[in-house]
Amino acid sequence: MRNMDLIHNIFFLSLVLFKANPALSSCVTGCSCSSDTFGRSLMCMATPMSRIPENIPADIRKIRIEKCHLTELPRGSFHTVSALEHLWLNFNNITVIHLKSLENLKDLAELRLQGNKLRSIPWTTFQDTPALKILDLKHNRLDVLPEHALRYLGNLTYLDLSFNQLTVISKDVFLQWPLHQKIQVGEKRPESMSNAVLALHDNPWMCDCRLRGFVHFVQTVSPPIILMNSYLTCASPNFRAGKFFHEVELNTCMKPETSALLSNLTVQVGSNATLTCLVQASPTPTILWSYPQKSLKAFNVSTSHISEDRMISELVIPTTQILDQGIYKCTATNFIGSSSTEIALNIQFPEKFIPAPSSLFSSFPPSVSDENVFIDIRISKQTVYGIILEWYAATENPSETWFTIYFGIYESAKKEMIYIGPGINTYAVDNLLPATKYEVCISLKNQPPKRGQCVIFVTGSDLSQLEQREKLIHIIVIVCAMILAVPAGMYACTTDTRINCLERCSGMCRRKRSTKKTLKREPTKESTFDSLQTNSDVELCQGEAKEDNRRRRLSEDKIKKPKSEKRNNAELY
Repeated sequence: MRNMDLIHNIFFLSLVLFKANPALSSCVTGCSCSSDTFGRSLMCMATPMSRIPENIPADIRKIRIEKCHLTELPRGSFHTVSALEHLWLNFNNITVIHLKSLENLKDLAELRLQGNKLRSIPWTTFQDTPALKILDLKHNRLDVLPEHALRYLGNLTYLDLSFNQLTVISKDVFLQWPLHQKIQVGEKRPESMSNAVLALHDNPWMCDCRLRGFVHFVQTVSPPIILMNSYLTCASPNFRAGKFFHEVELNTCMKPETSALLSNLTVQVGSNATLTCLVQASPTPTILWSYPQKSLKAFNVSTSHISEDRMISELVIPTTQILDQGIYKCTATNFIGSSSTEIALNIQFPEKFIPAPSSLFSSFPPSVSDENVFIDIRISKQTVYGIILEWYAATENPSETWFTIYFGIYESAKKEMIYIGPGINTYAVDNLLPATKYEVCISLKNQPPKRGQCVIFVTGSDLSQLEQREKLIHIIVIVCAMILAVPAGMYACTTDTRINCLERCSGMCRRKRSTKKTLKREPTKESTFDSLQTNSDVELCQGEAKEDNRRRRLSEDKIKKPKSEKRNNAELY
């Protein structure tokens, strides 16, 4: 009878407690709860859960929420389960952990966050978990481990940071670890001290001077600190990729020091030029070259290692021109500082080729052999920022013929001169100004240009009408002293042979006389430039046609004649 009364009293007491606090026996919807010798457990597997439940029973000691849709751990995520000892949150999408997400979990001994998307950890949050022994962070995206990371993890026996994105770790991370400090203070290992296992493998370690302290720590580590995989390997720089830590010796970091193999280099126009910069630095610096025509040209630059902290950088100019002459600067920069070296490049002409002064109207007596050479120049293409010139010349020795391009604003007496070597028949003119009249001419060697060897063009002034495009140039090409409006991206008479062009120009000249008065009464965009020639006539066009026909026949006749055996090649220059 007494036994029956005792059973009845226990049942009644349990029922009262359940009614007073139903959370002691309830479970989260969509999850399962169970009990074992370690206490009650909550398990939520592959559910649509996107946040930590707020109604977790207070008697839960182990939580396992995996393969759900958690993205963050907000503040006080587990404030209702202060008795929690094991927390598994593997294979979710957690990217953010609040600084106070683990508050009130003083008994937490195990935290597993494997397979999430964490890029950083608020390491000071572990002040609220002094009993933590197991911390699993493998297969995340951690790329930084600050010096104070292990300061509040003095009781750790297992730390897994493998399969992350760590490249550099300071040695101070482990020097400030309480466990390491206990080892250094005592001459002998305390008998009560447990081993601590570190997993640091499968990270893209950058083996340069910044990793020097950590590499030394790995090479000298001993129990009670044990590496799960002691064969850590380098991922970069390339000349160390795949090497084990115990195979490398890293230097101390140093600011870059640059020098030039030759600080003053002279080459002949048209030849190859190689500028060499020597750099000593650790870690490997970024090397940049700056030069006069950087906005117009991009030269080939190659950099290679001579040793761990010595590099050589070479800038190669395959075919030098007069515009390439100037001061070139090599600058090396790393996180400590930077250093620069200047190299002077001088362009020299062969003795038999003396360039003319920078004036379009300079007088040079043409040689007999070049007097009647025919040169046909045209605008072959329009680019976003300018035009591309193309020319044809009927010469006796095309493989040895040099050309000179004169380019500048039409009204300017001095024109820029560009020297073009044999075998080249195109040149790009860039960075044109809007609403500007230009003249570009080409001649043989250093001779002044003759009639028919020039093209005059005008750039458009109203960019808003071009569909807001980026500085498109609307070209107006002037041929036979007449104005021919050409749509963007096209060219007019200059694309045909000179003879056909002049034949069409004759008809245009006749029409121009009849429309001359109309143009004066209703000025167009083309007629707003004061310097444009508008008084051409039929005789001028026909005269130019006859002159060009005569020069073409003379040039072709000379090519057909057999060369004289005693002819001196120097005459071509």
